[in-house]
Parts: sequence; structure tokens; C-alpha cells
Amino acid sequence: MEAECLTVSRRNIMLHLRSGFESHSAYRRLSRATLSLMALALSVIGVQAAPAVEVSYSMDSVPLIGRYYPPANPKLAKAPGIVLFPDWMGVTEISDESAKRVSGLGYAVLVADVYGKNNRPKSQEEAGKLSSIYKNDRALMRARGKAALAALKKQKGVDTNAIAAMGYCFGGTCALELARSGANLKGVVTLHGGLDTPTPQDAANIKGKVVVLHGADDPYVPAQQVANFMDEMRQGKVDWQMNFYGNAVHGFSNPKAPRDTKAGYAYTPEADHRSFEAYRLFYQEIFPAD
Repeated sequence: MEAECLTVSRRNIMLHLRSGFESHSAYRRLSRATLSLMALALSVIGVQAAPAVEVSYSMDSVPLIGRYYPPANPKLAKAPGIVLFPDWMGVTEISDESAKRVSGLGYAVLVADVYGKNNRPKSQEEAGKLSSIYKNDRALMRARGKAALAALKKQKGVDTNAIAAMGYCFGGTCALELARSGANLKGVVTLHGGLDTPTPQDAANIKGKVVVLHGADDPYVPAQQVANFMDEMRQGKVDWQMNFYGNAVHGFSNPKAPRDTKAGYAYTPEADHRSFEAYRLFYQEIFPAD
């Protein structure tokens, strides 16, 4: 019903957009993708995310501070929960906006703090150095992920038996490693995430379904890494799928990124919209309404 209402709402908005523009040549110059994005933006107006709550937790005495977003317009006493792993810049405005977007779908979202309370990168260079610590120590990465998962489960109103993980770029790697650790997750979503792992045999530990949303021209996740990941999923007998978005590179869902794909890191509105629709439908699949 929720999906049907959203579809009807967006259809009505498209009709209003057309009626307002059709007498002008401007409407004819708007692409279908642009109109769809406008409709999506307008259709979610009025769905206000609840204010974020800082969540203090720890791992091996290391203080961590995540940000918790309760589900917007919850329909159940307990809502499915999602651990959201940010890109390598950590907990930022971008990760907050991503969390709001997901909580607006009716899920409880915890933005995970992988680096720790006192580690907030101020530049891409600092982020690269910090993230490399965890890329080179997957046990530590998994431990930070498990700590965030435990913190989410402690939040009031979260269905502890209906949890997923998702991540962006570096965060995508974190989400996958949490799944490879055997964590009890219904599903995992990565957006332009790193797919490599030193222990591909651990895919056999993955309990939930996996969705990879990938820019087809992403130079930071080369074709061989993609091929290795596919083989890993097959060998691990995982229920997985992978969406490739043409004309998209690394960071395609980040509106703060440049628009020129030649640099290999850029925002692509069409891929952003399509990937949102992909994980929205995936969450409906793994968290069916009663």
C-alpha cells in the first residue's frame, strides 16, 4: 500500500508538472529523468525525519559516537533497523542526509562511527589515511561494525530481528565485512562501495541477501575487483544481485561531488535516483509489511 501511494502521488505530481509547463517550450526541453527526479523530490515533501539523536557507544574502551534517526511516520511498534556506514569522511552532513532519506522510508537508522569520537577527518588526505587503517585490518573493521550493530539494537522501537546494513564507498566495504563476519543481517546494500576482501571464503558466513549498486565506469573499483566479488558470492552461495549504472563513476549518489565524471568521482542524478529506487524496493522485499 505504501509503495502504491508513493507511485500515485508521484504520478499526480508529474501531471501537475506537465500542466504547468506544457504551454511552454521549457517542458519539452526537460528530460524524463529530470522530471522524475523533480517528482521524487516533491513527493517526499512533508515526510519529516525526526531529529537525530547522538548515540555514545564503545569498542574496547574506544569511545564512538553515532547518530540515530528514528523512523519517520512509523507504522509499527517496532521498526526494522539499518546500520548506515558513511564514506571515508565519516559522520558528516552527507551521511546525515543519507540517513534521513532512509528513515523517511520508515526505518530506524544508525549512522555508524567507524573511526572513533576523536577522529574526524578534515580533508580527503586525512580520510585516506584513516580509512587505510581499517582496510588493512579487516578484523578491526568488523569489530567496529559489530559495535554499531549492537548500538542500533539497543535503541527503543527497533526490531532486533529485522536488521540490515548499508554503506557508501568505504562504508560499503564496512557493510560487506560486517556481513562476512556472520552478523545476523537480513540484507546488505552497497553504493559505489569497495568490494575487495582478503578473506573471500568468508562469504559463506553471509546470512542475508546482498545488493551492490555500482557505477559502470568506476575507476576505483576496477573490473577485476568486480569479477572477483561475483566469484566470491557464487562460491559462498549468497543470494546476491548487482546493478550497473551507465555513465556513472565513484560517488554517484553524493550531491556534493563534482558533476564531471572524467575525474572518476562525480554525482550522477540519474544513478542516484535509480539506486534509491533499487534499495527502496529491496528493503520492502527483506522487510515485508505484515
